[in-house]
Amino acid sequence: MPKRLFVALAFLLCFNLSHAIYSPVNAAIVINAKNGEIIYSYNADQRTQPASLVKMMTLLLTFKALQQRKIYPTTMIRVSPHAAAQKPTVLGLKAGEYISVRNAILALIVKSANDIATALAEHLGGNSEKRFIDMMNKEAQRLGMSSTIFFNPSGWKDPRQLTTARDMAKLARALLIEYPSYYHLFAHKKFCLNNKCIKGHYSLLGKKGDIIVDGIKTGFLNASGFNLAASAIKGKTRLIAVVLGGRTSRKRDALADLLLKKGFSKLISREIPRRPSQKTSSGSSSSVQAVSGVYNKLKELSHNNGAN
Repeated sequence: MPKRLFVALAFLLCFNLSHAIYSPVNAAIVINAKNGEIIYSYNADQRTQPASLVKMMTLLLTFKALQQRKIYPTTMIRVSPHAAAQKPTVLGLKAGEYISVRNAILALIVKSANDIATALAEHLGGNSEKRFIDMMNKEAQRLGMSSTIFFNPSGWKDPRQLTTARDMAKLARALLIEYPSYYHLFAHKKFCLNNKCIKGHYSLLGKKGDIIVDGIKTGFLNASGFNLAASAIKGKTRLIAVVLGGRTSRKRDALADLLLKKGFSKLISREIPRRPSQKTSSGSSSSVQAVSGVYNKLKELSHNNGAN
């Protein structure tokens, strides 16, 4: 084979592979937080980069260390040169500076700070980020996140770091079920450090009608699109929605909002018998069609016992 042709073919092969790795996957899932029952599912097992949703695992291991009293909210975490060198989004502390565990948690939740995620990982891993990443992957195995692999604690771009909507829903549910005393921290819209208040960008948080969204995490990379894990409560019922691959944060949030509303309506329709002539929200496709532009091939989501 001529050398030029070989180089051209190699280039095309590498381009196609990289395109497959870096193309955002459009996926969504809604589960009942109480029992894990799947209410809606679309491409829930297609793998993609999680972006800052990775920080949910970093936070879970932080909560675990707090629960085991290996650290305390007032424990001071040193920012290493490696942590300080992380790329934005960052809190911007310099190497050698310190931050408390409580403020570090809020920095991850509100600011999604990559430098603080790395500093926490190094501290909890015994001055070893690699050891912490091993801890992340072991915890993922324990939670049944069989399609997820972690390579850093922040979610910074790495084509090897992959997950699915289903796995992210399992992780979000674990934070709710296993560490309920820390879950309220996800509702913070801002936090203050060194006389400076930092606002978050999780616009879905808050009360909308009779539905309250009180967590959990957003994320974005060019390779993943706009990602979101949201937890919401209506009455005594709590749902978790995960949306991956949104084209914009607004469209991602709109779809998550719609999925939560439809999810609660689906549960209500099971509990309250309706006359056959009465139209329910689960029987109307207009709202789904109105937001279908978020994903080119998004079909009307319907309850199907977890099958895609």
